[in-house]
Amino acid sequence: MSPETNPERLRLGYGTNGLTDLRLDDALVLLADLGYDGVGLTLDHMHLDPLAPGLAARTSRVARRLGDLGLTATVETGARYVLDPRRKHGPSLLDPDPDGRAARTRLLVTAVKVAADLGAHAVHCFSGSTPPGTDDDTAWKRLEEAILPVLDAAAFAGVPVAIEPEPGHLLATLADFHQLRTSLGNPVPLGLTLDIGHCRCLEPAPPAECVRASAPWLRHVQIEDMRRGVHEHLPFGEGEIDFPPVLAALAAIGYQGLTVVELPRHSHAGPELARRSIEFLRTAGATGAAGTAETIGTECAPAPKGAPAS
Repeated sequence: MSPETNPERLRLGYGTNGLTDLRLDDALVLLADLGYDGVGLTLDHMHLDPLAPGLAARTSRVARRLGDLGLTATVETGARYVLDPRRKHGPSLLDPDPDGRAARTRLLVTAVKVAADLGAHAVHCFSGSTPPGTDDDTAWKRLEEAILPVLDAAAFAGVPVAIEPEPGHLLATLADFHQLRTSLGNPVPLGLTLDIGHCRCLEPAPPAECVRASAPWLRHVQIEDMRRGVHEHLPFGEGEIDFPPVLAALAAIGYQGLTVVELPRHSHAGPELARRSIEFLRTAGATGAAGTAETIGTECAPAPKGAPAS
């Protein structure tokens, strides 16, 4: 089997936003014991609170623990109420209040610093939903201005920012990602978080094709099952996605980051779903690799005697 189709090249992780009933250390031990390569660490009040005192010292302890357990990390910033206990994901980079936008920018800059201290391979973020009464031009201008300090911090730290197209947000699709990067002049620190479920939910192309098209900018991957037109993160096998081609595509493009299971509404069953998820992905990865190898073998097989060569 060639390195390009070896499923072992994919590094699997699980998001702590799907393990919120566990202490962070317990979650990390669980993932290491199950054989995960890393963790999507959402900065939140129960897991490495980015607003509580002593962040640098707490981050240092987590970094040592990750090293002890042989885990790598992506820092994720999708905590629902970390900035405002009354507004889900508020304030965002699009907030009408400049102070609100600045608070989100500061959080993301903090996340970049935490990621650098953890040795994380990326910082995940998203745009937020367009506030009522805000036109698209204003919303895009706010996003561009608010994310620039984050990109500056990322360039200094050497940690890419991976923005996620999120259904219902201003930046909702891969086309929207390209609009942002183009308008900003293709900054090196700006990369893409590709959520495989979101591809099935609203992208016109199949998820595996989205992977291939995203290869130059891909810095982080989230993965779960989903149905067309319904933004609901589902355990594997409960949606409509054919996963072997997706995992084969990730291996084929040489993606080196984490592929993180994203089940934020399933913490009540987190440990069991973490076990089932890695078993599913290993099986799907092996199936995808076998299918790719079979296709390559068929394409490269000698033509039958008397048949014209292609």
